[in-house]
Amino acid sequence: MSVNAGNDKEPSASLPPQPDPDFDTRGFWDATAQGELKMCHCSACGLWMMPPLEKCRKCAAPTRFDKVQGTGTIYTFIVQRQGAVSGFLNTLPYTVAIVELDEQEGLRLPGRLVNIAPENVRCGLRVKASFEDLPGGEFKVPVFQQSA
Repeated sequence: MSVNAGNDKEPSASLPPQPDPDFDTRGFWDATAQGELKMCHCSACGLWMMPPLEKCRKCAAPTRFDKVQGTGTIYTFIVQRQGAVSGFLNTLPYTVAIVELDEQEGLRLPGRLVNIAPENVRCGLRVKASFEDLPGGEFKVPVFQQSA
């Protein structure tokens, strides 16, 4: 196998990594394809879980994917100023945040922030989810922007 270093036109170097859904994450990706944000939710005790699991980590009941509002606050974030992930090299700087969703304390989802200048990002900032096509595949990914 050869690597063509320095060739920015190489498709694999210009496209972001693609998700690889499995049994536990399929519900999340199926929902995002429809423009909905669904998270793993216990059918018995109501615990929301991320990462998703087949059985509740609290009561061992079956779980399912239920719709969430997609609103929350930035728990923590990082501003990416140097190229590290293919597919996003032309968008530097960009910000990735861990967003604590309103449904439950501790229910957190990572996502890229859009339409917010890095210097305006702060912990506690209110955000809401929207969806973008992920170049190079059939997936939509949740991104977050400042809520009104």
